[in-house]
Amino acid sequence: MDMIGFGSRRTKIFRLGSGINQPGQLNFLYRKSFNFNMEPRKIFEHIVLFKIKSDAPTSAVDAMVSNLNGMNSLDPVLYLSASPLVRFRSLSSLTFTHMLHARYASEPDLMSYEDHPVHLSVIDNYVTPAVEDKMGVDWVSDLTGSITVPPGSAIRATLLKLKEGLGESVKNKVLGVLEGIRHEFPSIQQYTLGENFTLERGRGFSICSLAVFKGINELEAANWESEMVKVKEFLDDEMVLDCVVPLLA
Repeated sequence: MDMIGFGSRRTKIFRLGSGINQPGQLNFLYRKSFNFNMEPRKIFEHIVLFKIKSDAPTSAVDAMVSNLNGMNSLDPVLYLSASPLVRFRSLSSLTFTHMLHARYASEPDLMSYEDHPVHLSVIDNYVTPAVEDKMGVDWVSDLTGSITVPPGSAIRATLLKLKEGLGESVKNKVLGVLEGIRHEFPSIQQYTLGENFTLERGRGFSICSLAVFKGINELEAANWESEMVKVKEFLDDEMVLDCVVPLLA
């Protein structure tokens, strides 16, 4: 664990084992075709973060990831992948080790997924036994291009919790800075940004963005801390989560 200071605050960086393409853990068969459309379309982004129990057997963690990825075949799901984090950074004591990212065409589709018996079975039989903590966020964004994220791509999710009582103008300034990142880094292949509409399960994290890169090298070369410094004074917490989309079986 590394510590990096930002003014009077210190940020924890957890460098987790890369966990990329481990046998029995990340390789799975995508059941959805790669859907590509140059016209912007509205999608519902869904992220769930997991913290694995310290005493969870490797076999239980592998089974959890495999079964989470298997839900990509469910009808309400446009895209879904789950994998270990390769890096996690937070301003607070929150820590997570794995991330699920999924996309849906509508809020009813998201609700249908959450109530689906297969989803409920995976949570009961594979997630709950292996996980110490979890949280989720959901937002709506326009997306141009592929709905799915190609295997081997790297993802950076940024979740922000604003200080209370700041008002709309400050929120819009923070959104503007995050929107600017899309244009500052041409290596970003996909970018979505929005306000979390499930604040309770998102523990107050209200602004979310997700950037997709060709691979881990491109992600690691994209450092936008100089942009985020512009809004640090407005934040109670910031989480930055990096992961790699599982490879095809």
